[in-house]
Amino acid sequence: AASPAEARRARRGAPAERTAPRRSSDGGDLGTVALDPATFGIEPNQAVLHQVVTAQLAAARSGTQSTKTRAEVRGGGSKPWSQKGTGRARAGSSRSPVWVGGGIALGPKPRSYAQRTPKKMIQLALRSALSDRAALEQVLVVDRWAWDEPSTKGAVAALAALGLEGRVLVVLGEDDWAADRSFANLPHVQVLLAGELNAHDVLVNDWVVFTDETLPGTTVEVVELDIAIVEDAEGDVVAVVETETDVIEDADGQVLEVVETETVVAVEEEGSEA
Repeated sequence: AASPAEARRARRGAPAERTAPRRSSDGGDLGTVALDPATFGIEPNQAVLHQVVTAQLAAARSGTQSTKTRAEVRGGGSKPWSQKGTGRARAGSSRSPVWVGGGIALGPKPRSYAQRTPKKMIQLALRSALSDRAALEQVLVVDRWAWDEPSTKGAVAALAALGLEGRVLVVLGEDDWAADRSFANLPHVQVLLAGELNAHDVLVNDWVVFTDETLPGTTVEVVELDIAIVEDAEGDVVAVVETETDVIEDADGQVLEVVETETVVAVEEEGSEA
């Protein structure tokens, strides 16, 4: 007999096959990209989404609120009046919680609001959020952001050329520092590294924009690595040039882009002053 988990998976059915448009940063049409069904094609689990997003917002609370108890309020060390003979109610301190200016009973104290959330729930919530955006056709893939220097004007022009309206989440790679700085001044654009992608930020934005490198489900394969040594007239090594050729493929194995990266490392002479 099938286990309860297997029965639930059988009822959910197979993930949907979905695609996303692929564009250049200037708006040029580059066809479509097959999205990973396990990431973009599942039925969103609303209960898990709610629990994970609630836990994420709770963990973001500072938890620094604090009130003073009757022991922490200044004053109130002496008994206001004698126990008997005044006709008044008994009182041992003027800082009792029932007095004006007294301490707070059961008030908030500094605490952590963090909730423990299993990793599998966090992953399922992210896949549910991405599947929701893919079902609404609000996932876009850009081949790369072709900026050598930060340019807010260029970022505005790129968003207009891509036809993106509303709040936009741009997912970048580690080397996309120019794009990060370009989008930083736009209030309706949120920038995240691929490793920081989470369910809450996907849901609060209308569009999710990936690059070929950051799209979940794509693979980057190093197909060639060349190392060249540069020597001067005397035969001394002055630099080492490393050229790496990467092939980026989507979930269907279709080649999206071939990227060639060249790194030059200068070799300093021994005994030379910096």
